[in-house]
Amino acid sequence: MSCEIMEKERAGVINPIFTCQPCGAQYASIGIKDCIAIVHGGQGCVMFVRLLFSQHFKDNFEIASSSVHEDGAVFGATNRVEEAVDVLLMRYPEVKVVPIISTCSTEVIGDDIDGVVTKLNNGLLKEKYAGREVHLIAIHTPSFVGSMISGYDVAVRDIITHFAEKGEPNGKLNLVTGWVNPGDVKELKHLLKLMDVDANVLFEIESFDSPLLPDGTGKSHGSSTIADLKDTANALGTIALNRYEGGKAAEYLHKEFDIPTVIGPSSIGIRNTDIFLKQVSQLTGKPLTKELVHERGIALDAITDVAHMFLADKKVAIYGNPDLVIGLAQFCIDLEMKPQLLLLGDDNPRYADDPRLKEMVEKVNWKMEVVTNADLWDLDGRLKRKELELDLILGHSKGRWAAMDNNIPMLRVGFPTYDRAGLYRYPVMGYAGAMWLAENMANTLFTDMEYKKNKEWILNVW
Repeated sequence: MSCEIMEKERAGVINPIFTCQPCGAQYASIGIKDCIAIVHGGQGCVMFVRLLFSQHFKDNFEIASSSVHEDGAVFGATNRVEEAVDVLLMRYPEVKVVPIISTCSTEVIGDDIDGVVTKLNNGLLKEKYAGREVHLIAIHTPSFVGSMISGYDVAVRDIITHFAEKGEPNGKLNLVTGWVNPGDVKELKHLLKLMDVDANVLFEIESFDSPLLPDGTGKSHGSSTIADLKDTANALGTIALNRYEGGKAAEYLHKEFDIPTVIGPSSIGIRNTDIFLKQVSQLTGKPLTKELVHERGIALDAITDVAHMFLADKKVAIYGNPDLVIGLAQFCIDLEMKPQLLLLGDDNPRYADDPRLKEMVEKVNWKMEVVTNADLWDLDGRLKRKELELDLILGHSKGRWAAMDNNIPMLRVGFPTYDRAGLYRYPVMGYAGAMWLAENMANTLFTDMEYKKNKEWILNVW
């Protein structure tokens, strides 16, 4: 018995785990202050992505569309980009950053968005918006390859490539958080503050948890500024927490500006949070503090209360963003749980070389499958065919039908989560995240015991 990495055998995708590349690029764009992206494609390429963001965060986000119609799909639609840029800049005088994100339709017809950017820079911006700072950035994210994960990774790299500008050393640490929640960013910033580390948190989304103000406004937007993006070239080091969501940008900064760089692992669980803090200490020279030791001890105590008694040997399936899935699996293994199935929703060839997965292949001594290019039909089918026995499912809301139909308790983790309130406020990263995960996995099992009226369960034998 061992861990095996394999690709889904069945052709096609039914109930996908991820959506498409442009979604990831749009998520990166809303992490930048004074930025509104233009998605070059049909209106649905924006409407449905904004819906996902709004369902998850219960807030509104501004993203524009070039609104390509049938005539553009036949004859080309670069004129729609030119019109969209002009209208956007007229309507939003504060906007300075305009990523132009391609989609499957506009990539297939061959629209040259790089050429449009050059044309607009030499024409419209000089003639009509002279003296105004505007950055147009072409981002290629065809939907027929990759996923929202690779789309985010590409967008972050292209945006950093556009802005990074060598100057004086700033003494800061670049922290590329990846596709996380506001609660994660808050926890990471808290840990860095305890070490007195000044960090440039990139694509800063803590402000997504925005207030509803007396004037009725409730717009949410990220807070990474142009100055922050330019200053990435002057950092004392870069940490990309997620290998597949920001790793490309970290590699670019290392290659172009010789900035010491660490990519992963995601700081999920005690072990990976320890690694993250050691990486921070090595890059900055700042020591680990007593306050960190204290918080780590609180998390360990909370985890000890539930791990061996209630979580050990529990069989779990995990799906979602790859760094999240792998980090959750590592944490579950540390808790003596037994992950049975990890579902990674795209066909990234780099998964086979991931050192975290290689470690599982070498050390796991029970049957465990890591399926790439997977979908949620695969999870549901295995359960219905009795090929898989589970005590718990970890994943986002789109897998809830598999859990409900097969009577398996499920803890919502990841994006999108829209059938539970406010989970984006709680971290899964850091020591607080480890504590939240362990306690909520236990609570999910406790609740399931009550629903199933399992009166002989271990809680009742005390």
